[in-house]
Parts: sequence; structure tokens; C-alpha cells
Amino acid sequence: MRHLIYTLLILSASSAHAQTVYRVHLKLEGMIDPGVAAFVERVIADADETEADAIVFEIDTFGGRVDAATVIRDAILDAETLTIAFINKRAISAGALISLACDKIVMTQASTMGATTPVDATGDKASDKITSYMRAEMRATAERTGRNVKIAEAMVDERVEVPGLSAEAGRPATLTTEQALNYQMADETAETLIELLRIYDLGEAEIVEVELNWTEHVLRMLTHPVVTSILLAVAMFGLIAEVRTPGWGLGGTLALVALGLFFGSHLIVHLAEWQELALFAVGATLLVVELVAIPGFGIVGALGIGAMIASVVITQLGDFQLWSFEEIVSVIGRLAGSMIGAFVLSLIVLRSLPKFAAFNRLVLHNEIKAADGYTSSSRKTDDELLGKEGVTVSYLRPSGIALLGGKRLTVIAEGEFIEAQRPIKVVEARGSRVVVKAL
Repeated sequence: MRHLIYTLLILSASSAHAQTVYRVHLKLEGMIDPGVAAFVERVIADADETEADAIVFEIDTFGGRVDAATVIRDAILDAETLTIAFINKRAISAGALISLACDKIVMTQASTMGATTPVDATGDKASDKITSYMRAEMRATAERTGRNVKIAEAMVDERVEVPGLSAEAGRPATLTTEQALNYQMADETAETLIELLRIYDLGEAEIVEVELNWTEHVLRMLTHPVVTSILLAVAMFGLIAEVRTPGWGLGGTLALVALGLFFGSHLIVHLAEWQELALFAVGATLLVVELVAIPGFGIVGALGIGAMIASVVITQLGDFQLWSFEEIVSVIGRLAGSMIGAFVLSLIVLRSLPKFAAFNRLVLHNEIKAADGYTSSSRKTDDELLGKEGVTVSYLRPSGIALLGGKRLTVIAEGEFIEAQRPIKVVEARGSRVVVKAL
């Protein structure tokens, strides 16, 4: 019995000290994007909650979006778990920033790290504002993790000189494995994950392989610039179709779904905040008020449209510090392309619908002529209404309710809108169309 108790105590003690390491692959064929940022945040939260011993980020990437990289950098710096960057081949651009944020950096032989200069959509060097921002991010990250801040800045800005570091003139610094070790930008070298874990006394740890789940794959797709443009085009097409048809229908529903996917995905990956969504809602409200309650189309409607466009543009621009004239022009250009695409699509659909049998069953094609004996009973009263005087019951903008001969009728104002309780006279009467003017 005593031996059994001892055995149970030993087993419980060993299980209590069982080591766990999370392995995160950042070896990507594509770029580091907001979907990857959401993935890294989830992994770090899980590792902190389960009190894992370490998180190993296996990195082999040419970089990606600056806003996504800064989200990953912040998540790593805030992690309670030991973080290790395992550079297996290359950590270029955003990959270098992510590596610097980790507690430890281990590189395989013949690997590289650096070249963090941000570029715009055309591949050219970004504006001085964004370069300065990225330089400050690299410096602050190096300061936090105790690495050489001059070299961190030289990876971004080719104008920063580091004595003894041979770099191609006019190019940002890129370090090989040996250079990184010599300048203490990397801590160790290892060829395999097992070798790395042994360096930090984690050789017996259980390795938990973590990969992107389907939600994060969807987020990567929804936040891609091409898909974003398609969503905006679909939303605009839906709004155009909804305006052209009475009541609430498929167009409005389609627009709501597209806008929900657009704003929802950007909110999840921190590319948008609730302020942008509130700005869009305010703009939509102003537009509805202009169309429903205010005569004509003026400043309120223009403000509403402007607020909606500004909300979409700000959402796609992301962090304010990363804004540049080139990026703003690029986003506005994509938005204009979406609007043109939506307009062309609406024309094509409206012209194509009559060719479908299902649509034709909803439309009356036979013409009912008065010459053939088809007349409306209301037509008999047209002559009786013409010239009749009455009073408006509601505001006519231009249509509304009027009292004519003791009957409430829907009428249309001729020329300017007419306020309520004004004397009127019928100047035209054709079936249900009764046109009046103020007396």
C-alpha cells in the first residue's frame, strides 16, 4: 500500500511538471496579413491560459502588411509565456519585426534577417512618414528585448550607419546568421526544433502543433484587398437595386450581408474600430432622412454619403500612423473601381432580367388599350376632378393627401412643394394621377 502511494505521488509530481511547447508555423507562401495576426493572438492567449512553457514561432517569410505585423508584435511583447523566434531560412521585413519581439531568437545556418523598409502597393519605398514609424517600431522593440537598437533601425533606414557592419550601399541592413550572432541580434543557432528545445532545457516537452483554423482562413480571405473591393461592389449594387425597387427586397439584404462581412472581418482583426462603424451608421441615417423627410437632395444627403465613404476609406487604411497620400489614393481608387463595377453590374442585371423565364412570369407584357374596350372606372371621374378645389391634409413633397369634394385622395404637387392646410386646385387628372397647384 505504501509503495502504491509513493508511485502515485511520483506520477502526479511528474505530470505536474510536464512541459508543453506550442509550435507556430509562420512559413507562409503568401504574406503576413490580418488573418495571421488573429491566429497569433489566439495562440498566445491559449498558451498563456494553459501556462505553456514556451511558444516557438518557426519563421520563413518575406514579410507582409505593416499593420498586421505590428498587431503580432504587440501580442508577442504582451505574452506571459516564453517566446522563441526560430528563423528557418529567412525573416524579412515584417518577419524581422516579429522576430525582434520574441524573448529569444534562434537561426539556422545560412539564414537571413532584416530588410524591414516598408513599401507601398507598387513595391516602391513608402513615404518618409511610414518609414519613420517603422523605424521607431523596430527601435522600441529592440529596446524592449535588449537588442542593438542601431542595427534594428538600420534594417529599416539605409541612412543609419553601423560601424563594422558591411552592408550594400543604399540598402537596408540584412544580417546573416553569423552576423546576427556576432552583433547579438540572435541568441543561438540550431538546425532542428529538437536541437532548439534542448538548448532551453525543453527537450522532453510535448510539442503542440498549432495551425490556422477555418475562421482565420476566412478572415484572411475577407480582408484581402481584392475580396474587399468585391464586397464593396456587391454592397453598392444591392443599394442601387434596393433604391430602384419598392419596399425591402433582395438588394437591401445583399447589401447588409456584404457590409456586415466587410466591417465584421475588419473589426475582428483590429483594422477597424467601432468608431468607423458608427460613422457609417450616422452617414446612412443622414441619407435616409434626406430621402424620406427633407424635400429635394441637399447638404444632409451629401454629408451622409461623405460619412459613409469616409468610414469605408478609414477602415481600409487601418492605423492612422500608417496613412500616406499614396495609400489614401490607392484606397480611394479601389473604392471608385468598386462603385463603377457596381453601376455596370446593375445595368447588366436590369437589362438581362427580362430574358429569364422566371422573371417574365412576374411581369404583364400584354398591353391593355382603351381602344379595345379596356377602361378604368376611375377614368370616368377624371373630368369631374379636373378644376375641383380643395385643401391639403398633409405636406405635399411632392405627393401627399388632400381633401377634394369631401374625399381623401393621394395627390401630387405641381412645381414647388405645398404645405398642409393650403387651398389647392386640380390641374390634371389621369386615373390615379391627380396633380394639384396651390391657390
